[in-house]
Amino acid sequence: MATIIDQMTEIYCFVDDYLKAHSGLAHWRRSPNQQPLFTDAEVITIALMQGCFGVATLKKAYLLTAFNQGLAFPMLCSYKQWIARLHALSDITGHLCESARNCDGFEVNLSIYDSKPIPVCCPIRHGRVRLLREEGAYFGKTSKGWFFGFKLHASININGHFIGGLLTSGNTGDREAALALAHMADGGVALADYGYRGKNIAQELADESETLLITTFDAGEKRALISSLRERVETFFSQLWSMFVDQVYSRSWQGLWSTIKLKLLNYNLRHSGILST
Repeated sequence: MATIIDQMTEIYCFVDDYLKAHSGLAHWRRSPNQQPLFTDAEVITIALMQGCFGVATLKKAYLLTAFNQGLAFPMLCSYKQWIARLHALSDITGHLCESARNCDGFEVNLSIYDSKPIPVCCPIRHGRVRLLREEGAYFGKTSKGWFFGFKLHASININGHFIGGLLTSGNTGDREAALALAHMADGGVALADYGYRGKNIAQELADESETLLITTFDAGEKRALISSLRERVETFFSQLWSMFVDQVYSRSWQGLWSTIKLKLLNYNLRHSGILST
């Protein structure tokens, strides 16, 4: 079993190598200080340590890293400065997530679509909830009942790697997000459940992204096979749940999406074997 130091080293090497190979990503800084002493690789590494420590919040990951591995980050800034820089690096986190999925013979010919609710409060508070309402949080319904918050729409490939995703309001239908997921996968075959059924959406995906959409409704006698393949996306969401993806501590949509992308990156790193377990 890999130690915390081993995992931290693996994360830092992956992030630092990527940023050095793609130096143009640092051009988002519009200041003379293009090379801060506390590097972007260190900022992202500390955030990804949340999965290694198994804690629910980024603040706990920061405090544990500062206390136990402070010597590895001699120029470590305050928590407020760190979290602000981390959210500013949200786009880079997305690029890293894409890079991690391309390791170990990644294939995207067959995609699996599904969505997961991200509630911002318990059902007992639905009558008075205001958290993130102005940021797009809204009521949605699943097979388990009503929730207030957002929806994480995601696609994975047949090997279980995360391909792409988006965060929408809770009342956004799965079919409304299907085209965006198809563009992220760059065509191929997509498997989905009943929520994606419909001739119009299937034709739109075929015309706009060269994607063949097959739902469990369309599968007929092959429904059991499609359902067994779709179990992989349930495993994917289960692993995200173990990383507290549905526990919301952010106070903005951008902060929430940035936090979720870090968990998706951590998932791809582990699934690709880049990060030891």
